[in-house]
Amino acid sequence: MKYMDKGLLEIHESLKKKEVTSTELIKESLEKAHEIQEKTNAFVTIIDDAKEVEVTDEILSGIPYGVKDNYSTKGILSTGSSNTLKNYVPFFTATAVENLEKKGAVAIGKTTLDEFGMGGTGTTAHTGIVHNPWDYDRMCAGSSSGSAASVAAGVYPYALGSDTGDSIRKPAAYCGIVGYKPTYGMISRYGLFPFASSLDHCGVLTRSVEDAAIVVDAMKGIDKKDMTTWDSKDIHLYENLKKEVKGKKLFYLKEVCDINNYPDANDELKEHLKNFQETLKKCEELGMTVEGVSMDQKLLNALPSVYVVISCAEATSNMSNLTGFIFGPRGEGKNYREMMKDYRTKGFSPLIKRRFIIGSYVLQKENQEKYFKNAQRVRRLIVDQMKEFFEKYDGFIMPVGSGPAKLLKEQDDMIKSDTTVLEEHLQIGNFGGFPSITIPNGFIKGLPVGVNITGNCYQDEKVLNIAFALESSMNYKGQIACEVTK
Repeated sequence: MKYMDKGLLEIHESLKKKEVTSTELIKESLEKAHEIQEKTNAFVTIIDDAKEVEVTDEILSGIPYGVKDNYSTKGILSTGSSNTLKNYVPFFTATAVENLEKKGAVAIGKTTLDEFGMGGTGTTAHTGIVHNPWDYDRMCAGSSSGSAASVAAGVYPYALGSDTGDSIRKPAAYCGIVGYKPTYGMISRYGLFPFASSLDHCGVLTRSVEDAAIVVDAMKGIDKKDMTTWDSKDIHLYENLKKEVKGKKLFYLKEVCDINNYPDANDELKEHLKNFQETLKKCEELGMTVEGVSMDQKLLNALPSVYVVISCAEATSNMSNLTGFIFGPRGEGKNYREMMKDYRTKGFSPLIKRRFIIGSYVLQKENQEKYFKNAQRVRRLIVDQMKEFFEKYDGFIMPVGSGPAKLLKEQDDMIKSDTTVLEEHLQIGNFGGFPSITIPNGFIKGLPVGVNITGNCYQDEKVLNIAFALESSMNYKGQIACEVTK
């Protein structure tokens, strides 16, 4: 009997009843990881010597999971999917991973990502492209591509991700699973390789809202090593998970979701927005009120530019320590300047180099006011507008992207100007540090699509309850990618 395609509670119950052992679960998970690796490239490292742990009353005890390879893991290769750290083995473990270890969780793999989390395609890892387990010719999105692919393929019930712009939530949509990033600071970022510190969130990819609640309950907590964490001990996501949402109010951006505003819409976009409207009807059937609202189009159009400016500026600063002297393979040269230049020139991909150039440019004294500080001002305007909406509404619901996963051969032309807001609106969740979750929302041409619910800061229980109720009204919980089951 197979267990890795089941939910956490069912697996835990089987362990407690001694119907299966932790050793057997680890063996099953490792076998599946190796099975899908050749076709998906979901892993940087498969931990073949993972050991069983004692099964306790902790739900996660003895159950395998995956760790995105930008989380530091003591004694285990942690590359950030970059050649600059291709041989880096840390001496400490990230707090989020450490918290799971205390609950008895068993890591069996480090998953592939876009280099240092900077990318939305899953194509820039130093080990190669990550392929979608629903269709190997399509992308998983990024940057948590390996985590999404492996969970969707049934390697284990959950994997850790990080989200700076949409890096948990869009891969979840493309792979037909759940992706949840909680309120900023609920989970410590200590030991997560920093990309853009004011935007980075730790989170999880699962196959159900229930599992997402269980895992984040175990990961979260205040941490003296991360000054942005806050005390969430009174928030109990799993314990307070209920399907009762009658009276809740949701809003969506009506112009962005109106098919009449896309004169060149292809069949996938038409079907996607039609599917979204049907989901809004489900929300109303559950007793929720759903209303379309308008947001200043100038603010919406500025989303990608603001994200690029702020994230690149912070990344340039955060990654200035990647010199080849402290860690990583040494560069060649006659002096330290030549060695550092050689290391960074050869180690970083073209995408990373471009982002560093942008970051350095907008941080130059003569450019800060025009670019960096203006981007911060626009970010504040966007967040203030959202907070105004949250004074009236309980949640913000939107379709994820403009359709299902894009073909890898079309990645250079995947964002058209008229669908930019549809593709980029998830960044709002990072600008404001809002809790945000993507759940499966049906299929288009046999490929999964997702819907996202975002709420006000510290309202994670409310956001998950809305998602849980909506998930319960549909038939996409716990699904495994069809390609890997053939």
